[in-house]
Amino acid sequence: MDKKTKQRLWLKHVRESRGMTQNQMASYLNIPKTTYSSYEQGYRDPEIANAKTMAEKLKIKWPIFFESEVRESDYKNAMNEEVTK
Repeated sequence: MDKKTKQRLWLKHVRESRGMTQNQMASYLNIPKTTYSSYEQGYRDPEIANAKTMAEKLKIKWPIFFESEVRESDYKNAMNEEVTK
């Protein structure tokens, strides 16, 4: 597993803590499922504007998408959040 894939496990944890599929999370974030999947798997980095938009919805700080090491405390606020559209 490469560094980017490891770094995006946090995004999978957030999604799973909300009981969402990748398709549901993509819909919630208003992005295509393939794009979301690429972010979660670490194959793509979001544009800064997209990272900011997603971070706002997830209630996290946007630089997390670009950090090489992420602690649970960096995304804990996003876990178990009630999803509102």
